[in-house]
Amino acid sequence: MTKIDIFSGFLGAGKTTLIKKLLTEAYKGEQVVLIENEFGEIGIDGGFLKEAGIEIREMNSGCICCSLVGDFGEALKEVIQKYSPDRIIIEPSGVGKLSDVIKAVQKVEGEVDIKLNSFTTVVDVTKCKMYMKNFGEFFSNQIEYAGTVILSRTDTPKATDDKVQAAVELIRSLNQTAAVITTPVEQLSGAKILDIMENNRSLEKELMEEETCPVCGGHHHDHHHHDHEHEHHHHHDHEECGCGHDHEHHHHHDHEECGCGHDHHHGHHHADEVFTSWGRETVKSFSREEIEQILNTLSTDESYGMILRAKGMVSSENGEWIYFDMVPGEADIRTGSPDYTGRLCVIGSKIDETKLAELFGI
Repeated sequence: MTKIDIFSGFLGAGKTTLIKKLLTEAYKGEQVVLIENEFGEIGIDGGFLKEAGIEIREMNSGCICCSLVGDFGEALKEVIQKYSPDRIIIEPSGVGKLSDVIKAVQKVEGEVDIKLNSFTTVVDVTKCKMYMKNFGEFFSNQIEYAGTVILSRTDTPKATDDKVQAAVELIRSLNQTAAVITTPVEQLSGAKILDIMENNRSLEKELMEEETCPVCGGHHHDHHHHDHEHEHHHHHDHEECGCGHDHEHHHHHDHEECGCGHDHHHGHHHADEVFTSWGRETVKSFSREEIEQILNTLSTDESYGMILRAKGMVSSENGEWIYFDMVPGEADIRTGSPDYTGRLCVIGSKIDETKLAELFGI
């Protein structure tokens, strides 16, 4: 099975830099073939690729989106038959539509053993708004179809927090589910970037999977729903957790028994309380003291709702990253390596989302 990774992005967005990083840090030990289309672009240096043991197939017969039906499909099949690679990287022209490239790959899926593995779009944060205005159809398409969006130039003087956040919100207006990387890729390992591209696990999903059924110890698997402001709300219906019985999410139990002999009402969680989670992405920096104060407020001030859990990772003002994990009355705060963007998640009942946003200042 050959994995297909597609990297799109407008001219000069930083695709080449990203691919070179992945080739040296994440794809080592794999047989990799790069298919690139040089449409007025400077491709990855052939000498670099030879040193890395990478085969390269250039498509210089015009824009890749103009030759998708014939040449591209044949080129893909030829590459697989000749090299039997573990992975093929496709770097289409910056002016092509990502959806066209995906469709072109899908057309040959039945003929060769391939797997569409990831779709990543690189966006220059300083040009995002301008590109959206002037190249709406093509630019929007690259964002809409991406599984991961990487914001480049976020470490330049022009990239203020406000500008980065505005770019994230613009991207979120087109794509609710992609992982949006705002941390400069230089600060992330190639392995970390590849994991994000391939798995795109939200903080909410990780938290919900950590919460286990109090009766049997089994995990609940939640369904994710996204609203139009890129906050994430999860409402849990009756689900199986592994013990063979249907429970509602284990923070919302009736007084009745379900047949397994256990009373599923416990503590102070009542049947009319539906537990939800609130999540935000943020590029804002915090101090350790600010996080401590926020977590203390969540533990003691019931006006924010009945808080069961809070977890997150955010950048700090001194360049380090702060990781926190809180249950009422107890909080773990530590420093760690950069994550792909600042992320916050709060789980609880009757959450006041407006007040939570104000508390975190976002």
